[in-house]
Parts: sequence; C-alpha cells; structure tokens
Amino acid sequence: MILCTAWFHFSFSDFQYAFLSILLEGLPFLLGGAILSGLLEEFLPQSLMTRLLPKNPRTAIIVSGLLGVIFPVCECGIVPVVRRLLKKGLPVSCGVTYMLAAPIVNPLVILSTLAAFRGQGAWEMTILRFGLGLSVAILAGWIVSFCAPFSILRPGLLAPEHDHDHHHGGSGGMVDRLQNAALVATKDFLDVAVYFVIGAAAASLFSTAVNQEIILPLAANPPLAIVSLMGLASVLSVCSTTDAFIAATLTTFPMAAKLAFLVFGPMLDFKLLFLYGAAFSKQFIILLALGLFLVIGLLCWRLSALNLAW
Repeated sequence: MILCTAWFHFSFSDFQYAFLSILLEGLPFLLGGAILSGLLEEFLPQSLMTRLLPKNPRTAIIVSGLLGVIFPVCECGIVPVVRRLLKKGLPVSCGVTYMLAAPIVNPLVILSTLAAFRGQGAWEMTILRFGLGLSVAILAGWIVSFCAPFSILRPGLLAPEHDHDHHHGGSGGMVDRLQNAALVATKDFLDVAVYFVIGAAAASLFSTAVNQEIILPLAANPPLAIVSLMGLASVLSVCSTTDAFIAATLTTFPMAAKLAFLVFGPMLDFKLLFLYGAAFSKQFIILLALGLFLVIGLLCWRLSALNLAW
C-alpha cells in the first residue's frame, strides 16, 4: 500500500521495516532496564540510596547526573529504572537528572560517539556532547527541586506495592528473591512497553512518510539547521548508543546542529514522550519538552556563533 503527495509518501513496507527496526533495537535495552529495576527493588536497600547521594540537595543533583557512568542505561530502558529508584526514595529532582543524563554519559555512548566522528573532530564532539548533556540535565533537576512531587509524578507512582513487600529485608532464599525480582521486572517491562510501542509507531510513521528532501535546504541556516536536526532526532527515535553514526553522515549540516541532534534526541524523542507517561504527569512532560527544546537549541546556537573551527 502506497499513498503519495508532494510532502507525504506512505509505504506500508517502509513503515513496517522502520517500526520493526526501532522495536528490535530498543526492546533489548528496555528489557535490560526492567531487569535492572527488578534487581534494584529486591536487592537495593533504601538506606543505601540515601548514602550514595550527598546530603546537600544541590550536590546530590550533580552526583545524580554522573550516576549514568556507574549505572549505564540508554533512553530505551531508563524509565523503568527511574520509576523503581523513585519508589526506593530517590528525590524527584535527582531522578529527573539521572533520567536525562544517563543516556548521554553512558560509557558505551561516549565510545560510539568517538568512533562515529573519527576524522570529524571526534574528541571535541564527544566532550561537548557529554558536557552539554550533563549540564542541561543538572539544570532540569535543579528546577524540578523547586516543584512539588505531586505536580510532576504520575498519580499513585509512589504508592507502596504490598504484593511483594514480604520479600524485602533480606528474607527468603536467593531463589525466592530472584523470582520476586523477575516479577517486578516483568511488571515494569509490561507497563513501559505499551508506551514504547506507541512511540515507535509514531516515530516510524513520521520518519518514513514525510519527504526528507524538504529538510536538506535548512542546513545552510544555523538556527534552522539546529531546529531541524532536533526535530529529526525526535522523529527518528534512534537509541543513544547508535545515534552518533547517523549524525556523522549528515555532512551538509553544521556541527552545532549535529550536537543538538545528539543531546536532544536521547532526552526527548517521540518514543520517550510516551515512555515518560509511565512515570510523570502530562503537564510536566509538556513543560519538559518545551524547556529542553529551547535550552538545547539556544545553547547550540550560541556555540555555532563562536565559530569553533566547525
């Protein structure tokens, strides 16, 4: 089935291919995040989480941004992990910071960025991606620290789950505890997978149906190039572990626009808009999307104005 106009070209086979590509690429990371969330629920004492973070709330936010180096999760699997950490007592501001930063400070993402931009200022791009992503995540967490949790979180998210409380506190054998971790992981995976599938379908539709030739003329204008690649990143919804290889092929676009692509995409693409719904309120997701778009766009625009030999 093919439907065509000047701006729109829908092919079911192309849509099917793109949809399955996103699913096959993202589901392993989503499953990994769910498994990690189950292990955190069963084996991570709440007191340990409080000990990991500094008592100073501002310093705790900064440390939370760097937790992705120790607990590397890409954006496909970050939501179930954050949901579980919030239930374990992680402050909302720290949870948001970790959620936004982890897909960028992930060591695998750092290595993939270095490899993808080899010969194109790999170290500069990797350092800027790491620094800008971490800074934006910390800024978001700092703003969230002034907000009431009930205005940010989905209703009932922090409600206790009595169905498996009797397993906690180290009671039961290792087999029992692993079974309970598997039950929690299954529940989290199913909760979040619904949003992931909807987001993957929306991303596939836009990436295959919209005429890509309308994007190329925007490359000559830095502000438009930045905005267009941020939009492209949200539409393509590529995993942060592989998105650098796509950005490196966009040779007609300035490096600042590619940087915007690499920072905005892991924080907010189409699938994440739906995934975030498993943990956060709709109002917060909308405000987060607008804030990230404006802040990242403006910062990358200012970098482009510096003419850093790009």
